[in-house]
Amino acid sequence: MGPVIKVDNLVQKIGRKPLLQGITFEVMAGECLGIFGTRGAGKTSLIHSLAGVDRFSSGRIEIHGHNIKKTEKFKRETGLVTQKNSLFQDMTVVENLDFIAALKKASKANVLEMIERFNLKEFLSKPVAVLDIGVLQRLSLACALLNRPKLLLVDELIKDIDLYSRNLILKEMEQFLATGGTCVSAISTLTNCDYINKVAWLEGGTITLYDLPEAQAEWERQEEYYAEQSGRCHA
Repeated sequence: MGPVIKVDNLVQKIGRKPLLQGITFEVMAGECLGIFGTRGAGKTSLIHSLAGVDRFSSGRIEIHGHNIKKTEKFKRETGLVTQKNSLFQDMTVVENLDFIAALKKASKANVLEMIERFNLKEFLSKPVAVLDIGVLQRLSLACALLNRPKLLLVDELIKDIDLYSRNLILKEMEQFLATGGTCVSAISTLTNCDYINKVAWLEGGTITLYDLPEAQAEWERQEEYYAEQSGRCHA
């Protein structure tokens, strides 16, 4: 069986400024690739390119064997959680679930299951606009899973959220991967990333692939280096 995602020489520009410069990688079934980088490194642009939300300048992306520039069939088996809230702000939680389920042709049983799994019952009548970030992220992931996708693309899923929501989301991510799902997750911290198999370190428009312990060791090395450069470390 071939890779779920195959990216070859991907280039993305903002105006004339290169953001992603010839990126190549593959993600196999059951893997979770963490796209790690500091703010402005291009993580969101890469996630949006994989999802078919943003057009990329050149290169090729295949998902489930489909060239995503030529077909949108891959979207039937893909769930997306964006960093900027893409849910309907003036609609309630249950209205969002029902509407997105209709768009994805998911059953009412799937909606009820997601309400239960993400503990959303007490929030069903609340407008999305008033939700705190933890509940919002639980709802966003629930909506992404409504069509039982084989691939999840997520952008900063657990950043700055409460501990209960974080642990609930981590449990769901681990279960998704354990049952054969595949994931690409944009991250800006290497904590709470045990569900990630490997890390694509995005810097200067290119990526370096590490396993998780290697990425954590490199981050610690860089923290020590820049602390020394700033004079924070003392002998």
